Amino acid sequence: MMSFERFTADNATMLLIDHQVGTMGWVQSISQEEMKRNALMLAKTAKILKMPVVFTSSMEEHAQGPLMDELAQELPQAFADRIKRLGIVNAMDDENFARATKAPGRKKIIIAGVTNDVCTVYPALTLVSESYDVQVVADAGGSPSKMGDEMALRRMEKAGVILTSTNQLIAELVGSWATPEGTQIIQEVMMPALQAQSS
Repeated sequence: MMSFERFTADNATMLLIDHQVGTMGWVQSISQEEMKRNALMLAKTAKILKMPVVFTSSMEEHAQGPLMDELAQELPQAFADRIKRLGIVNAMDDENFARATKAPGRKKIIIAGVTNDVCTVYPALTLVSESYDVQVVADAGGSPSKMGDEMALRRMEKAGVILTSTNQLIAELVGSWATPEGTQIIQEVMMPALQAQSS
């Protein structure tokens, strides 16, 4: 039985991989709207909890396009410092990204990426193989097909990655809604998302 230590704002780093306008357009396994909303919920939560966040993009000048503007509004410094990869599939094979990921010195890594079947799976597998605890937020990314998405999630889980959802991860990071940060996250992150889902 695997022991589980809670991921917190003090022990985890968040990686947001390739949430680019072009790449997101290729996703069919989840609605664009839901995937985008979930990625922004993660960014907003990390901002409120003052967590380290690393952004990366691949070939922004090509079909993949730029990272979505809303990420720059939430985390302008992390956006400015994003690692621009030149076509390297496994972001952990990019020296700059690997360095930025390891710089905070934390052994717990949260990953959300587009697409799950290409951009998320390989860094997740690499980090697990290097003895990091990894959670992949499955609904803050997606794949061009449901089958592709499922295969990637299965492969990651089999390798020891913990699969989670946006709401589940945020609740875990917060720990208590009664804290000032918890209250702020309810008001600014959770309630607007729940209202958007029900409208």
